[in-house]
Amino acid sequence: MKKISLANNKVTLLNGLEAAYYDSGDMDGIMPKGTAVILLHGYCGSSAYWEKILPALHNLGRIVIPDLRGHGLSSAPDEESYAMETFAEDLGLLAGELRIDKICLFGHSLGGYAALAYAEKNDGRLKTLGLVHSTALPDGAEAKQNRDKAVQAIQAEGIEPFVDGLVPKLFAPHNREEMKAAIERVMEIGYGTNAAGAAATARGMKNRADRSSVLEGLGLPRLLIAGSEDGVIPAEKTFTAEGADVSQVLLDGCGHMSMLESPGELASRIVAFVRHQFVK
Repeated sequence: MKKISLANNKVTLLNGLEAAYYDSGDMDGIMPKGTAVILLHGYCGSSAYWEKILPALHNLGRIVIPDLRGHGLSSAPDEESYAMETFAEDLGLLAGELRIDKICLFGHSLGGYAALAYAEKNDGRLKTLGLVHSTALPDGAEAKQNRDKAVQAIQAEGIEPFVDGLVPKLFAPHNREEMKAAIERVMEIGYGTNAAGAAATARGMKNRADRSSVLEGLGLPRLLIAGSEDGVIPAEKTFTAEGADVSQVLLDGCGHMSMLESPGELASRIVAFVRHQFVK
């Protein structure tokens, strides 16, 4: 059986969560000591979502990739709903445990929602923010109904049938035949998601706040990445902020999973964005 997570460490946080995470440790790179790139994965994913781009990031310095609560190898607290604010709290506590002073934060889909909640809290560590196939907008009425249907399906049938139905929709239509191995890998990762944790996360996503004003007014460098063929979060829902400190990138031919559909281009965009903050 292949690993469903990149995690090479675990720590029990002050809120009781057993957090699994990948940590490259301090590495020579362009970022100063005490700074880390932190990558947050999407729904029914894990740190392994980033495995294709990780090697390209190591020259930046320290890389930390958590498994979010209920996902991967992290614990799944027995709670009705995992609010985005709770994911943000987990991140802040993990950064404190790891003595990280400044964060270049990137969140994919669900991870982006959590990243925005963390940005709103603003504990002073955030240096840059990147949304990858994510949005600051809340769920609309139809999306909220779909969250309820997801919870019902998970409770009735378990996580594997739910993941089987979800994952192909994350890829651009033209990639579904060409990238069967990648789709199977994402399914394999998804099967490791705790069913109750997945249901709690769906409820949390359904009830998340509109953080458009957070994204617009952050006052820090922001990178917004969308896929031209993303059927989950279209580009116009990602590109809701603009300005001198905002970079918008549309990845041609990508669906919702550019870390697998176009890992080289995604990695190069992240590296260039981070380099620009430290190499003048």
